[in-house]
Amino acid sequence: MPNITVEIFRGRTLDQRRQFVRGITQAAVDAFGISSEGVRITFFEIERSDLARGGVLLSD
Repeated sequence: MPNITVEIFRGRTLDQRRQFVRGITQAAVDAFGISSEGVRITFFEIERSDLARGGVLLSD
């Protein structure tokens, strides 16, 4: 059973999440030959101030 962890910026809608999990679940089913019930996806919402690139916060 794959456990897929996704970090996303806060603000994604439920419809966007639904579309994402359908696509990712189908990709895991196709790649691993498992049932969709075997795929678990967990979202972690982050703020732009929680992430930096090149020594600069994305919020800056």
